[in-house]
Amino acid sequence: MAAAMLMGTGALAIGTLAHAQSAKQDMKDAGQETKQAAKDTGSATKKTTKKAAHKTKKTAKSATHKAATKTKEGAEKVQDKTE
Repeated sequence: MAAAMLMGTGALAIGTLAHAQSAKQDMKDAGQETKQAAKDTGSATKKTTKKAAHKTKKTAKSATHKAATKTKEGAEKVQDKTE
C-alpha cells in the first residue's frame, strides 16, 4: 500500500511539473505572438504612411500646377485688357 501511495505522489509531482512547463511555454508563445503582431502592425503603418505621403505629394504638385496655370491665364487676360 505504501508503494502505491508513493507512486501516486510521484505521478502527481510529474503532472504538476509538466503543467508548470506548459504554462511557461504558453507565456513564451504569447510573448512571441505579441511581438509578431507588433511587427505586422508596424509594417502596415509604414506602408500606409508611404502611400499617404505619395498621394499628398502628387495632389500638392497637381494643385500647384493648376494654380500656376490659372494665374498665368489671369495675367494674360489683364495684359490683353491693358493693351
